[in-house]
Formats: sequence, C-alpha cells, structure tokens
Amino acid sequence: MFGIGFTEMMVILVVALVVLGPSRLPEIARSLGKGYAELIRSMRDVRAEVDKASMSLDDERKIFQNPAKMVENIMETTFPESKKPDEDRKPEDGENSAKS
Repeated sequence: MFGIGFTEMMVILVVALVVLGPSRLPEIARSLGKGYAELIRSMRDVRAEVDKASMSLDDERKIFQNPAKMVENIMETTFPESKKPDEDRKPEDGENSAKS
C-alpha cells in the first residue's frame, strides 16, 4: 500500500499516537478511512465517465471511416420493412415501357 512497509507504518502510528493522543486517534483513523473510500469511489466514477466518452468517440470514428456502411445500418434500423433492391433482378415488361 503506497510503498510503505510495516516498519514505516509502525513509526507513523507511534508518531500519530504521541501527537494526537489515544482518544482522538480512532476518530481520525475513521475519518481518513471514509475519505479514502470516497476518493476511490470518485476515481471509479471518473473512470466510468472516461470509458463512456471513449466508447462514444470510437462510435464516431467508425462513422467517419465508413460512412456508407453507417448510413446503411441507420436505414436498416429506421426502416426495417424496406428491402434492398435486388441487383440481379430483371425488370418486368411493364417497367421497361414505363421508362420509355
């Protein structure tokens, strides 16, 4: 934990005991524990927000890499009942006369 060994931790505790006194030491230790837990919780929240923003940027990057594919995906999700025109479909007789 923070690169502090057992010996260093014992020295810190003895100094704290002498400076603060035995009556206030548990109260201060509890406050430090709560502060540390809040710091960890805040860091977790920040990391989640950064990950969320990163995923959003990845989605936007994909759009710019292949915009045609993205438009196709949007069309498929927006209009699922529409079908792609068959490229190998031959026009019917009525279609040719209507274009002429």
